[in-house]
Amino acid sequence: MKYAYFPGCTSKSTGLEYGLSLKFLCEKIDLELLEMPDWNCCGATAAHALDEDLALALPARNLALLEQQGTGLDVLAPCAACYSRMAHTVHAILHQPEKAARINELIGLPYRAENEVFSLLTVLDSEEARARIEKSVVKPLHNLKVACYYGCLLVRPVGITGSTETENPQSMERILALAGVEGVDWAFKTECCGASHQVALPRAARSLLYNIFHNAQANGAEAIATACPLCMMNLDMREQELNKTRGAGFDMPVFYLTELLALAMGAKPREIGLHKHFYPTNKLLERILVAGEVKA
Repeated sequence: MKYAYFPGCTSKSTGLEYGLSLKFLCEKIDLELLEMPDWNCCGATAAHALDEDLALALPARNLALLEQQGTGLDVLAPCAACYSRMAHTVHAILHQPEKAARINELIGLPYRAENEVFSLLTVLDSEEARARIEKSVVKPLHNLKVACYYGCLLVRPVGITGSTETENPQSMERILALAGVEGVDWAFKTECCGASHQVALPRAARSLLYNIFHNAQANGAEAIATACPLCMMNLDMREQELNKTRGAGFDMPVFYLTELLALAMGAKPREIGLHKHFYPTNKLLERILVAGEVKA
């Protein structure tokens, strides 16, 4: 399995643990990622809010440069926002000729949307990837109940993502089950985490996070798993604040999907950055890992 890799701005910064655990996972399942040339930021919410053409042009430049390489590789964008912006761009180029001409003019490059763009969930949920994951698990995380959190962008809108599971997606549950994880049935898996409103409108946005944690806990989850750096940051960073300001009593570490898979494949917690989480993971790791491995 080989893909062109769009790492995005967070893979070596606020989402470092995602980048580290993804690298470990890829080595274990022989998933080859070739970083895209001279890539720029996808624009995410900032460009999308400012100007539609800019929001399409930024991803289009990256994809046009990949086309020029002539590798024929499809794109893997692990970040949910990066995936969403690139998928919207591919759709616009293919279905809106006037918009496509405008974007090509803006980037000064010919772009024909010859390469498909995939989220990490789509890639890992393929039959081939699931078989490789299952063979690579050496320390299954049995008796771990996790709320799989997709957020807004990984399965919606259906016209862009092509997902057939927009209200109750199951791909993350299928993938983590290969590592021995039990996905709980809960109601907030595709609700918004508040995104950047956690900074701009914190009073209103904190309630979104509270509802996510509350519903996950009420349905028996011991942890939350996600595949979005912004969702991860909002949930992981704000849990202790919610406990303090609302007396919530939540005790659920938040993990990237890749971190849980890497642990099941033998990764040491510090090797994949678990010590960098805001909400401590040690207590849960001590239960699911062999004694002495938590700090290794």
